[in-house]
Amino acid sequence: MRILFVGDVVASPGRKAVIKLVPDIVRENNIDYVIANAENVSHGRGVTQEDLTEMQEAGVNYFTSGDHLFWQRGTEDIIDTLPVIRPANYPKRVPGIGYKLLTVGNKGTILLINLIGRTFLNERLDDPFTKADEILSLYESNKPDYIIVDFHAESSSEKHALGFYLDGRVNAVVGSHTHVPTCDARVFPKGTLYVTDIGMTGNIDSVLGVKKEIILELYLTGLNQRFEWEYSGRNAFRSVILDMKQNKIERLDLEI
Repeated sequence: MRILFVGDVVASPGRKAVIKLVPDIVRENNIDYVIANAENVSHGRGVTQEDLTEMQEAGVNYFTSGDHLFWQRGTEDIIDTLPVIRPANYPKRVPGIGYKLLTVGNKGTILLINLIGRTFLNERLDDPFTKADEILSLYESNKPDYIIVDFHAESSSEKHALGFYLDGRVNAVVGSHTHVPTCDARVFPKGTLYVTDIGMTGNIDSVLGVKKEIILELYLTGLNQRFEWEYSGRNAFRSVILDMKQNKIERLDLEI
């Protein structure tokens, strides 16, 4: 099975990149399934049904998320109807699910797990390491064909640590959240595919998707600024291809 995993899709520039590029990527690279991190899809923060549907029509099959998932008003009321999972180590009272067993035709099943880091992000959340143990224990007697973890975290060391912790127990650990692509795609000693951060699918003539002038003013004055997303300029498409049969991970980075 060949899986395309798209990094954090940010606002309409990110959606435009997905819509323009995914159909050709799927065809040219024999992709069986497409997953994208959608926490920044709608107006830069959160998701809407309309925006997820738009990307599904372009070929994205399912979505992961992160700390901005519930930013759009009313998301918690419809989250159970959306094709997206939230971080599994949120407290149990938070709506939604943190993992999903996906069936890919006759290609097999994928257990998709979403976790969020605590270092430099939110230390009030449950431990992602023990939460991973808890989820994996549910499938010990009926293991899926493949297990993929999206670890939405700020700290590269926390991401590396989880990668080693799950090495040999899951097929892939891919990082999201920082919007900065890393060049460390690798296979861990026991066979788990890994990358610290896939990066941002969105406007790159910006600071992580935000107008650069606003961020410069933030740093030059030290005063809080109202963020506005950049819509003009170049858009990047950041992703990795996970080849489960060959046990390989490769970056696929494009610009439009």
